Amino acid sequence: MYRVRILLLSAVAMLWLATPSRALAQFGFPPPQPPVNPRAIAPLDLTGYWVSIVTEDWRFRMITPAKGDYASVPLNSEGKRVADTWDPLKDEASGDQCKSYGAAAIMRVPTRLHISWDNDTTLRVETDAGTQTRLLHFGVSPPAESAPQLQGYSVAEWDGLRKNGFLNLSAFGSAPGAARPAPEGYLKVVTTQMLPGYLRKNGVPYGANASVEENFDSFKTPNGDQWLVVTTIVTDPQYLTQPFITSTHFKKLPDAAGWNPTPCDAK
Repeated sequence: MYRVRILLLSAVAMLWLATPSRALAQFGFPPPQPPVNPRAIAPLDLTGYWVSIVTEDWRFRMITPAKGDYASVPLNSEGKRVADTWDPLKDEASGDQCKSYGAAAIMRVPTRLHISWDNDTTLRVETDAGTQTRLLHFGVSPPAESAPQLQGYSVAEWDGLRKNGFLNLSAFGSAPGAARPAPEGYLKVVTTQMLPGYLRKNGVPYGANASVEENFDSFKTPNGDQWLVVTTIVTDPQYLTQPFITSTHFKKLPDAAGWNPTPCDAK
């Protein structure tokens, strides 16, 4: 009986491999998913120039807070102790003046962004504040053994495009010339492999094991202005008692006017 069962299972497997996709679909099996080009299926056009609109935490973002001012950041006792030792002159002397421009904090820095496609599977995000560059990789896992970087390693995906676990390509039109309604979705980015840095300019720390989840969403207001909202969730078992969540707003600019790359500043 056991041998018969094995033979039956082998026969089913061979039938599966030999059966055309159309026939499998008749039995309720989903058709094979076509190769996905993240650039081609983008539900949002994030490319172009954007400028920060500081709508919250003005006193923490537009000026450097005093040492020990870490209000609203869920620091544990060790995080507070480290923040209380902040010394910008020491950071400058050791070449660490960019610690508040890392991946966990850079979107909160008042800045202009330039977003472009590096290739069909990689979005490039450049900031003029601190002259930083982030690469958001679609469909590529973090390298197993790579040195941590200030901007870490970011894995991106278009979220909200899947139905029952499969990519909902029907939202993009099914035939040449068919209507292609704008699909709903947003950009989800998860960043790891970061160097330790600061959540705020005054030395509020995050550690090497921190991770960052970001959701990029964009919308247009009735007057035609295009907005970008980035929700950031920083999780850090070393210095935070719970995830640190912020929402940051950018307004789209017509061109590169005002783009002014400047170096990092420890103060």
